Amino acid sequence: MLDTVVFDLGNVLIPWDPHRLYRKLIPDTAQRTRFLSEICTAEWNAQQDAGRTLAEGTALKVAEHPEYEALIRAYYTRWEEMLDVPIAGSVELLHQVKARGLRVLALTNWSTETFARARPAYPLLDEFEGIVVSGDEGLIKPDPAIFRLMFSRYSLAPERCAFIDDSLHNVEAAAALGMKAIHFRSPEQARADFASLGLV
Repeated sequence: MLDTVVFDLGNVLIPWDPHRLYRKLIPDTAQRTRFLSEICTAEWNAQQDAGRTLAEGTALKVAEHPEYEALIRAYYTRWEEMLDVPIAGSVELLHQVKARGLRVLALTNWSTETFARARPAYPLLDEFEGIVVSGDEGLIKPDPAIFRLMFSRYSLAPERCAFIDDSLHNVEAAAALGMKAIHFRSPEQARADFASLGLV
């Protein structure tokens, strides 16, 4: 029997896409894609999610690419413009799981600093019993250590937990630890997977 559902946040419940901001700053698709794949990369942003400060991450990137300083600084000064309204179908699932009496937790790769800025804009974050934020812990998915920290902190049995994430690497890490892991691709697909596990 499953008694807990652990949600990823970004792009499962809360849409996040750097292109949403950079379409305004770099209208040309090819140039924008190059900037986000070669300059302000996902790997660079993940270092901030893992605990490096925004100031340090920004300074390092500006030192590497001074010709892009204004665009690099916009990444975090205008970071909120990468977000969008919650994904309605996913929020419905969260509410339905809670209504069934299951525990709901979140495990997210998110910078401490940007998470603090986002939290007031998303009341749905108050729905969780607890949220483990990678930037707070200095650990980041798919490292098994951040999952184990969550198990310990909230007295979870992995085999009694479902986990949903849009990153296949994170899903595979959760499954290897014994969780029922779901790869999120759409709210409709997630609902079908939740139903197959008896969660809704």
